[in-house]
Amino acid sequence: MRELGVRPSMDGKGRWVDNVVIERFWRSLKREDVYLKLYDGIPELETGVGTYIERYNNWRPHSAHGRKTTPAMVYDGKKSTIHEKKSA
Repeated sequence: MRELGVRPSMDGKGRWVDNVVIERFWRSLKREDVYLKLYDGIPELETGVGTYIERYNNWRPHSAHGRKTTPAMVYDGKKSTIHEKKSA
């Protein structure tokens, strides 16, 4: 990995905070989608998870951003918010 200039993001200590963002995402995915829908098979699961991820990233305002921007907006560096009010 070093010859490619890649560094691991974890500090190597195995602490819970090393992976907290992805763990919270998987918890949300399971609680808000998978456990509620009880998919019949792998094709339905793949479609459902894909739909959830699309909504999570592009439509759903995220609590870490004050419920004003989506993860995609933050990633793209957009400063506008979803719930902007037009001034008169």
